[in-house]
Amino acid sequence: MEKLLLLGDEAIAQAAIDAGLSGIYAYPGTPSTEIMEYVQASREAKEKNIRSLWSANEKTAMETALGMSYAGKRAMVCMKHVGLNVAADAFINAAITGANGGLVVVAADDPSMHSSQNEQDSRFYGKFAFVPVLEPSSQQEAYDMVHYAFDLSEKMMVPVMLRITTRLAHSRTGVKRLASRSQNKLSLPGNLRQFVLLPAIARKQYRELLGKQPKLESASAESGFNTYFDAPDKSTGIIACGLAFNYLIENFPGHKVPYPVLKIGQYPVPLEMVNRLYESCEKIMVLEDGYPILEELLRGMLNKGKIIHGRLDGTLPRDGELSPATVAAGLGLPTENGSITPSIVKNRPPKLCDGCSHNDAFQALNEAMLEYGRGRVFSDIGCYTLSALEPLEAINSCVDMGASITMAIGAADAGLVPAVAAIGDSTFTHSGITGLLDAVNNNSPITILILDNSTTGMTGGQTSSAYGKVEDICRGVGVSEEHIHIIKPLRKNFEENIEIIKKELAYKGVSVIIPRRECIQTLNRKMRQKIKVKEMENNG
Repeated sequence: MEKLLLLGDEAIAQAAIDAGLSGIYAYPGTPSTEIMEYVQASREAKEKNIRSLWSANEKTAMETALGMSYAGKRAMVCMKHVGLNVAADAFINAAITGANGGLVVVAADDPSMHSSQNEQDSRFYGKFAFVPVLEPSSQQEAYDMVHYAFDLSEKMMVPVMLRITTRLAHSRTGVKRLASRSQNKLSLPGNLRQFVLLPAIARKQYRELLGKQPKLESASAESGFNTYFDAPDKSTGIIACGLAFNYLIENFPGHKVPYPVLKIGQYPVPLEMVNRLYESCEKIMVLEDGYPILEELLRGMLNKGKIIHGRLDGTLPRDGELSPATVAAGLGLPTENGSITPSIVKNRPPKLCDGCSHNDAFQALNEAMLEYGRGRVFSDIGCYTLSALEPLEAINSCVDMGASITMAIGAADAGLVPAVAAIGDSTFTHSGITGLLDAVNNNSPITILILDNSTTGMTGGQTSSAYGKVEDICRGVGVSEEHIHIIKPLRKNFEENIEIIKKELAYKGVSVIIPRRECIQTLNRKMRQKIKVKEMENNG
């Protein structure tokens, strides 16, 4: 293959194009900006119809990429390190939903704060979320790692972070290209509840994520990005992470370091490789271009003192809260099936309230969607998330506040048309407006249901910030007046509501349907209050 002279950012962008990328989403920020700019300027990317969208913020970019991954295609999301703070909600939860199509998150860190307000190290987020992290030491390695990252993401069904720093992003060298691969075909997740993070589902998937960690460590040991270089002088052993490896070898003639070196390019770091260096050398030096994350971890990884029992060795459960029962089990005392809940207590699954307006809205949506099939409705966080359960089984995602609209955009970009977003009125003003702005700017063929029950119902009926102005916000953002509909979700209006939804599903642009009826719980409270006031008046 040809060899190109590329910046580190450009090497990442070209690698993504060559690796079968279908969509890239980002918010501009140094030192990551050139990744998106390269793709947008690429004739090859245009010929391949790769979606390349500047998003309203890093959070919407992350969610849109997750939506494309949901639809089975390869997606990349790019941001600078502080942007990862904005995207953190979606990023951390995406580790629990997992990936369908390959999903690569590029975080560009800025040590020394050349153009930033802090020096934070994105590897922390990778460790925090239990996702693999790749850290290249050169532009060529950055290019190769992108191909590997997409493959690893699809093999392990998890997002993969690629962490780079300013010097690598903005320095240039020759990069040899690999063979180009075609884009993935559209394919829905095998489990249509995989992306619905209701607690019962999330707990199961979190345990699965924890169960993948030994395999991810084995992948790190076998990939070749973590390499042990032996040497005769055992007085010092050196661990060099990412670009710091180059800073090390440039100090020695012919790049021959006289000390044993463990070059780290992939996390989680294999314990056996670290232990080999630790056991063979008198002292250890850790070189990291960022926080002393690995240096801090070594103290726990290589504990040579007394045995320590707890969550790490399995004496106590790794997930979930502690209880008298789990502590008793850890101490070897008898328990009743190891559960905090007495066996006489039976589970009562949550459900929508009797008379809830969301029930009528989703019944109409289900009917309207019959001709398109299941797996097309992206939802949000609120009471209506319960529509994932029987008997409705109407939605296919619940990731974080505001993700419904942006995931629908990404899925539509991947070819899943029509795609539907369902979001509550309060969640809409919390985090949904920016997603709607992306949809309008992109003219995405999606239908958005803003479920307006005039309150923040899930948390007890607080006043919604959207009260009385949902349609005005939609007009202000740019949704066409003729594609904004207010419907009354009542059984008597069922057929009429179905026809309105069907009409907008067929429209190849952004449409908003607002099912509006007051929350049954707040309405009942108001009625009870009126009765109480009237009784007080009658009693003088």
